[in-house]
Amino acid sequence: MTLSPPALPTAAIEDACEWAIGHGMALKTAPGMARHCAFSLAPVAISAARYRTLMTVTPLIARLVNGIAEDPLFLQQALTPMAKADPFFGHLLRLHRRLHGGLAQPKTPARLPLLILRTDYMDDQVLGPQVIEFNGIAAGMGPFGQRVSELHHHLRQHTPEVYRQWAEHPEAEAVENAALTQLAQAIAAVARRMRIESGEAGAPTFVMVVQEHEDNVYDQRLLSEALQEMGIRTLRRTFRQLHGTLSTGPDQRLLLDDVGGIDVVYLRAGYQYGDYFATDLEEQACCEALTQTRELIEQHRVAVNATVSQQLATSKTVQMLLSQMSPEQMGRWGLTPTQARQVKSLLAPMKPVNADTIAHFAQEYDPTQWVLKNQGEGGGHCLFGDAIQPRLNAMDPAEYDAWALMWRLHPALRNRPTIAVRDGVARQVDNLVSELGLFTVHFNGQPMSPHNGYCGYLIRSKPADENEGGVHSGQGMLDSLTLLP
Repeated sequence: MTLSPPALPTAAIEDACEWAIGHGMALKTAPGMARHCAFSLAPVAISAARYRTLMTVTPLIARLVNGIAEDPLFLQQALTPMAKADPFFGHLLRLHRRLHGGLAQPKTPARLPLLILRTDYMDDQVLGPQVIEFNGIAAGMGPFGQRVSELHHHLRQHTPEVYRQWAEHPEAEAVENAALTQLAQAIAAVARRMRIESGEAGAPTFVMVVQEHEDNVYDQRLLSEALQEMGIRTLRRTFRQLHGTLSTGPDQRLLLDDVGGIDVVYLRAGYQYGDYFATDLEEQACCEALTQTRELIEQHRVAVNATVSQQLATSKTVQMLLSQMSPEQMGRWGLTPTQARQVKSLLAPMKPVNADTIAHFAQEYDPTQWVLKNQGEGGGHCLFGDAIQPRLNAMDPAEYDAWALMWRLHPALRNRPTIAVRDGVARQVDNLVSELGLFTVHFNGQPMSPHNGYCGYLIRSKPADENEGGVHSGQGMLDSLTLLP
């Protein structure tokens, strides 16, 4: 006898969709129109021991990334081969060299680094939690992480029978997620500090640099609104809108026409060539004018996320190099041997792409156990399984350093089915796996929260047979976390 799947709770699903739209958990679809983000109807669980490990080690990773970002000699030496293979990172490395004075006589830019880092993990069945990637520029969806946690709390309170049926462990305690609040508090504290230092009157000013025709606008606006409630003036500008409107005030103060001094610049753009295109500007080389706008920002005394250095320090190549370093080598950036070993334990194995690894891959590596990654940000930049070898075989040697092989992580499936809701349509999913991103904020190397820099989390879940898990650009959905003893 075949059992029918349980009926989907239509009323609870409709309520959840309305709640999501009403609380800004949405993506823009057209002018004046939006759809809710994909979400799971009930949370996933993690063991308390593994959660404690992540809470301990993630701030150490942030300290490590900050140290690397402020080590221009290392970045230039380590990334020059990759930059020759990847035109966009070559562009960034040239910009970095101008800002820092090259290898012979490094200089310190006027800007103060504001590292807003999201470190993404998967909980592998064998290895335990392992880093997938570092996100140092446009590390978003913290506000959505808080919102979906609030949604699950709403469902637990108002439709407890639905929650009990679909949560992985219905009695488990929810892990509080105040990512929106904590990120805003950290940024606001930095903005106030910069305003006091400047001696300028008026509210601290925060500029978010955004892409044209942005569809992930609500995640950004939730953060802007939270900052405004804390007394921070917030502005949204593209690089094109900033071009020609920035100038220098006393003591290298960054000024914006008709606004005055800027205290914090936060990039939600700048991680792809398209963000620097400006067809209406006369320039000798593509993207030159708007790249100079970004360069101009870092030449002023303003808190910046992400600096060019932070963007380079969170590249896949740096991640690969760290996975191959000894704990002693990591001590270069201030970690003790014990701390470095803790970080090493969470770095998944990675290998460079070269003639030897390509030959070895063809003969001995199991393609189901590896992922081929380039330097791209966002979804759509990874190859899996049978797609890897043909790409390696077709690769010109000049491309090798732009790529890396990473051990493929296999997290355990959720132990009971749950409901995925996308575009108002719900379906039962039996093979859901999750990816956990932890946010940390450091300003000028110092943690900006009472929790050693920790500022909330983002859970994205997806069916195990889907490769792309992004909420914005893949088959992922927002989720939240509960804690097992």
